[in-house]
Amino acid sequence: MKTARPTRTRRRFWVDPRFVIGLVLVVASITGVAAIVAGSDQTSAVYTARHTLAVGDPLTAADLIETRVQLGGTAELYLVPAPELKRDLLVTQTILAGELVARSAVGESSGQNLTSVVVDVPGRLAASIAAGSIVDIWSARATGPSEYAPPTILVGQAAVVRIVEPTGIIAADNGQSVEMLVPKAAVGAVLEAIMNGDALAIVPVNTPVEP
Repeated sequence: MKTARPTRTRRRFWVDPRFVIGLVLVVASITGVAAIVAGSDQTSAVYTARHTLAVGDPLTAADLIETRVQLGGTAELYLVPAPELKRDLLVTQTILAGELVARSAVGESSGQNLTSVVVDVPGRLAASIAAGSIVDIWSARATGPSEYAPPTILVGQAAVVRIVEPTGIIAADNGQSVEMLVPKAAVGAVLEAIMNGDALAIVPVNTPVEP
């Protein structure tokens, strides 16, 4: 006599609606947060100086660090990262370590409109003047023996390349020679002032304020 096998009842899969609603809310929350973060990221990739760059220094990729900062609508004023940095770039304004690299502080050495001249300046230089300083060159035209006209600015915003150390057995105490970058259009006026024996002086444009 055959005995009847007990029939297995299939369990119904039941999902709590509250679990589904909770899962949907979690996914929506994550998606919303991600959208807010993406929308609030207004930073731009720019270059900052790895170390202080002086006027006349060639600019290479080793001198730069890619950094993301908030610039608003001024991003176009700064040098932005590129797969390959353009060759023959030259620093035309001093860039301090960690400072954003402005486009106006960089030029092309092949087409630069600046050239260097050496100017002999009587007396001592201001203590703040060093390589990289931005200075105005003042000139007082010689009108006679030890007589000069009122001084005027001969070249504005010139950049100091270096202070030439005196050579010879005895260092001169009555002045110093300074190599500076000046616009090519102003070279003639500078050379004329030197040849005429005009009194020249250089004055720093911006003197850093000690914290």
